Amino acid sequence: MSRFFGAVTQNGYVVRDIQAAMRHWIEVLDVGPWYYVERAPIVDFSYKGTPSPAEVSIALANSGTLQIELIQQRNDGPSMYRDFLEAGHEGLQHVAYWTTTFEADLARALDAGYAIGQSGRVGDRGPFVYFQTEGHPGTVVELSDISGPKGRMFQRIAEAARGWDGTDPIRTVWPMDE
Repeated sequence: MSRFFGAVTQNGYVVRDIQAAMRHWIEVLDVGPWYYVERAPIVDFSYKGTPSPAEVSIALANSGTLQIELIQQRNDGPSMYRDFLEAGHEGLQHVAYWTTTFEADLARALDAGYAIGQSGRVGDRGPFVYFQTEGHPGTVVELSDISGPKGRMFQRIAEAARGWDGTDPIRTVWPMDE
């Protein structure tokens, strides 16, 4: 548990082939079901303070209380995901902490010296930031607001994982739209 942010709630993996990554998690690790979206509804995305046209595919599933996120960037827009791949990495890129007091937690992190590497929003609400904390692969910290529809979507994904019997392992209905 982080004394600063609380419990890690998500591990985010940047991958070159999201379909192959989902199959691995399903077939080798028996994790699912996966909620997959070809073009994530991310708006107001910026990289190091500059707007970026980065487009990503995302897949989400839970293993117990931990959410697993798979991310494949679909263009060459500036992002920390692109940086991670260009550095020769693939796999765990970030750990995320969820909050319902996003603005206060963000201000506290900035006051403590954290710097924003990228930020955006999922849909009309659901802001997130990735801090420039990478000392080695997998150490980027994401802070994500779950006080709105994104939080309810994450709850639906966790509920589906608890009762998953192995059927319908990849779902393309984004649970925020249900």
